[in-house]
Amino acid sequence: MIVIAIANQKGGVGKTTTAINLAAALAMRGQRTLLIDLDPQANSSLSYVDARSLQHSMFEVMATANGNLGLKDIIVPTRIPHLDLAPARIALAKLEAQLVGELDGPYRLKDRLAALDPDYAFVIIDTPPALGLITVNALVAATHLLVPVQSSYFALEGTDDLLETVERIRSRPNPNLKLLGAVITLHDRRTTLSRDVQKAIGGVFGDRIFKTTISKSIRLEESPAHKETIFTFAPQSSGAYEYYRLCEEVIERV
Repeated sequence: MIVIAIANQKGGVGKTTTAINLAAALAMRGQRTLLIDLDPQANSSLSYVDARSLQHSMFEVMATANGNLGLKDIIVPTRIPHLDLAPARIALAKLEAQLVGELDGPYRLKDRLAALDPDYAFVIIDTPPALGLITVNALVAATHLLVPVQSSYFALEGTDDLLETVERIRSRPNPNLKLLGAVITLHDRRTTLSRDVQKAIGGVFGDRIFKTTISKSIRLEESPAHKETIFTFAPQSSGAYEYYRLCEEVIERV
């Protein structure tokens, strides 16, 4: 089972958009996929389900060391064949405080994944824009890390902190964590600044940068509001083409 954490402590870099559409693309290729929403904003969840219909979320699964609820108890199917969702709710914002000081705090998600249906080929984890214990849980549980990096002047701000955290995770809790790569998002090929930023990102991540870049797209911004992925909302758009191509690269790399 390939577990991919999508993480960057900067907000607005396309983490959730990438999680939603990468998970959908994998499912469309026939890969049984689980999308885990660990962001208290719950935008990945809201893109697929009505929050009012949810009885439980990742908060209940991870809040206690020996919780009564396992991952399989909260998983809900989506409209996309082969794609399931482990949803989040705003209550997840309280999780960080509860995990502090707990001996197994960084390992809660890893422990819950151990009991997961082995039929899943891929697990995609959407993380909050922070390097707290929730994101650490995702990195400890993951086999691979995918970093979305916005094509902007401040793109690499905080990248050192993220990579330092990854090295700490590798040093003890998860030595097998691999950097799958960095994907450039919100890219505008027309501007000189975007091209300069692309070179700067390449200087940090080297050959770990995905060949596919995700262009700035109104369609990508609109699709979650309609509770759709880019593949059903605008299947002929550049965003659909780029995320499907990213999916192919991910499969090649893992």
